[in-house]
Parts: sequence; structure tokens; C-alpha cells
Amino acid sequence: MDREARFTQILKDLTRRGRDEGGFLEAGVVDEAFAELELSTEQMDMVYDYLRKNHIGVGEPLQDEDYLEAEEIDYLNMYLEELNALPEYSDGEKEAVTLSAMAGDPNAQSRLVEMHLANVVEIAKLYAGQGVFLEDLVGEGNVALSLGVTMLGALEHQNEADGMLTRMIMDGMEEYIATCAELSKQDEKTLRSVNDVAAKAAELAEELRRKVTIEELMKETGLTRNAIQRAIVFSGGKIEDIDMSAEKGTDTESV
Repeated sequence: MDREARFTQILKDLTRRGRDEGGFLEAGVVDEAFAELELSTEQMDMVYDYLRKNHIGVGEPLQDEDYLEAEEIDYLNMYLEELNALPEYSDGEKEAVTLSAMAGDPNAQSRLVEMHLANVVEIAKLYAGQGVFLEDLVGEGNVALSLGVTMLGALEHQNEADGMLTRMIMDGMEEYIATCAELSKQDEKTLRSVNDVAAKAAELAEELRRKVTIEELMKETGLTRNAIQRAIVFSGGKIEDIDMSAEKGTDTESV
């Protein structure tokens, strides 16, 4: 592995570790991880900055105000206030509930979900600022948590439960972020397609001094019928320079 690839892998591993450890890493841990690469002070400062931008404090924990919007903080405060109404459990009670949940007791599994709801919030904060609403991250985390408590029977030891649930919550949030990013790319591609067809239709309509047919647009631009029809559908029929009167027999709902 070359130096650049190694650097990237270490940074990725540290980011994951920081999230696993609640958004905080000791400076010594970061320095040791990069010791083999003998980075300069300026390069290490860039590493620290990268981690902080990913909501991982180095040397000292970050405060909510350091990376959350005011609206997000207000939402979290309201949500956590609601969670305060839930019962509190001693360590012994938590252990007993976890064991019962591992044995498949639905009531214990529901109680275990309640115990971890605040943890979902703390994990969601680590993934804030990645193009999704914090409220949605909490929702996805809660879904993953609810699924996770039903899968604890696969574990051998009770003390493995917290780690498994935390990992499932994080995986659920990461999958949601990835899905939203992919949908966003598709939306951008669709928007570009609509704008492209609209621009070409307007250009040809100005030249002909009338609305154009799909066939004329296909001939002059090289666009396929499906591409033009999809653009029309996605625009809600608002591409004004295309004459749709000749398309009455064409099914555009299937494109």
C-alpha cells in the first residue's frame, strides 16, 4: 500500500474509531496512528481539523454548538426532554433486561429499546451535517435499534449487546446517508435532463417560430424519444415549447 493510500486508510479507521468512542479521541491516539508516516506539524493539524469537521473532538470533546445548527439543537433538547419521562434503570436491571431480551422476551426487548434511545441521539449527532436532517437520522437509528434488540440471541455474552446495538445504529444511519446521497445524484441528473430538453426545445422553437414536435426535437438534437418524454413527465408537463397535441396517442406515463 502506497503512502497516500495508507494515509487515507488510517484517517478512515480513526474516524470510525472516533464515532465508536462517542465522538472523541485522545491526541496521543491520533498521533500514534500516524507515527509511521512521520507527518509534519502542518499535516497533523490538517488531520485534527478533518476529524473535528467530522464531529470528532481531539484532546477534548466537542460541544453541540461547535457543529450543530440552532434548529438541530432545539430539536434535540425537545426530544431529550421527552426521553426524560422514561424510567431509569440500575446497572443490575439493565443486565437482567438485556439477558431477557437475548432470550427472546418481547417485553424486555421493548424496554431495552427505551434504554438506548438517548444513545441513538448521541450517535446521530456524529453524523450531522451530511445532507440529511438530524431528525431523520434519529428515526433511522431508532429503526435499527428496534431491529437489533430482536437479534441479540445470536450473541454468546450479555456484555456484547451494547456494542452490537451501537454498530447496528451506526450502520443504519450510514446506509441512510448513502441512500440519500444516491437519490440526490439521481435528482440532479434528472434536473439536468429536464433543463437540457427545455433549452433545446426553446432554441428550436425560436428558430421555427412555433412549438416543436417531439419528432422534430429528436431529429435536430439526437435525443431519443424516451429521453424527451421522461423530461416532459419529470417537468410535470411544463416544457412549454413542445407541442404535445401530436402525442395524444403516445403513452408517456410508462417512461
